Parts: sequence; C-alpha cells; structure tokens
Amino acid sequence: MKKDIILAGVGGQGILSIAAVIGMAAVESGLYLKQAEVHGMSQRGGAVQSHLRISDSPIASDLIPEGSCDMILSVEPMEALRYLPFLAKDGWVVTSTKTFENIEDYPAEDELFEQIRLIENHVLIDANAIARELGSQKISNMVMLGAASMHLGLGTEYLEGAMNTLFGRKGEEVVALNIKALMAGKEGIRI
Repeated sequence: MKKDIILAGVGGQGILSIAAVIGMAAVESGLYLKQAEVHGMSQRGGAVQSHLRISDSPIASDLIPEGSCDMILSVEPMEALRYLPFLAKDGWVVTSTKTFENIEDYPAEDELFEQIRLIENHVLIDANAIARELGSQKISNMVMLGAASMHLGLGTEYLEGAMNTLFGRKGEEVVALNIKALMAGKEGIRI
C-alpha cells in the first residue's frame, strides 16, 4: 500500500490539522509516514500545502514527484488546480467548492469547476455548507477529510482515534463535532 497525497489550501483553512489527523491515523495503523509542509502567509491568504507520503514499507523522500500523486485534497478549488502537474493519471482531486478570492484576477467559479470536472476522478463538495449545517465553519476541513477518506486507505476508526488524540484536550464536544464532520463529508460527496 502506498498513498501520496498533496493537501492544499489557503492559510487558516485547516490544512495542517488535516495533515495531523491523517499522519497520526497512518502511524497508528502501522504505516510509514513522511511529511513536508510549506506554510503560506495565512494573514494574507497565502498558499499552504503539505506533501504526505504513506506506505506499508519505508519511504525515502518526503516530497512527491510530479505525475505520481494519488490525491490532491484541497479546501480551495484554485489551489487544487495549482498542483495538477503532480497528479497521477488515475489520481483523485477532492476539493471544496468554496472559493477564497485572494488575488485580483481570480477566475470565475464556473471556469474553475469546469477544469476540475475534466479530471476523470474528482469530488466537488460544498464543505462549508455542510459545516454550517453542523453548527461551525471551523470544521469544514474535517468535512473535506471525510469526503477524501474513502481514497486514503485508512480505516475510519484510525481517523476518529487521531481526532480524539489531537482534539481531546479541547473537550469531548469538540471531538464529537469533528467526528460528525468527518462522517458528514463521507456521506455528502458529490461526483
């Protein structure tokens, strides 16, 4: 088993929390993990991305070569498109439909979604609307993780366990809400 995943978004959208949950779940399930992160300027809407490499055998490098990424998991659609050169031919793009228009010439939503729909394996999900229905915009990143979870090769119990470990100090309600977001993302995917 090998999964190369690029997490992408804009600073403040919870990319590093997604990476932490996936990473902890992978290690707890007995897999090897390598991770590389680039933090953007979150106060200015800067790009944030993380390379996650998960395998049942040792991993040499933490960077994913172009053309070999199994999944781009993005909480911002234009950021998903930025990393397409890394995507393998049979790779998946899982992205939110909520845009973060942080540049003057940000493309029209229709154009973005048209480009994403050209990718054979894609998931577009309104994670923000689902999170809002659950009562907190802060959990839209966990909705995105839920939407991508069936392509990660990790059991839901490991993802839930990682959330419990990572968010446990914030209280049982926070853990329960994040797990609820994960499950809502799994159930709410749109292809």
